[in-house]
Amino acid sequence: MLSFATRLLFAGFPEPALWTISVRGRVVGSLICEAGEQRRLAWFEGADRSLVNYAGPLDGDVDDLARLLGRRLGAPVELDQLPV
Repeated sequence: MLSFATRLLFAGFPEPALWTISVRGRVVGSLICEAGEQRRLAWFEGADRSLVNYAGPLDGDVDDLARLLGRRLGAPVELDQLPV
């Protein structure tokens, strides 16, 4: 599902990229990837503290990040790329 975009993103995506982070159909945050290698998480009001407190690495596969966040939360987490 996300494999093509994931390969582009984490192979050094040449342009900015934006991903929403959803739990149970509700968008709780975003993953922002700026040109180059800078990535950061932003959490929206009401996001679960176990997600907000994540201070781990942001490199690697988007699917792996979703699984890791899901383990922290105890519920599936989805990352969906948006056009920028």
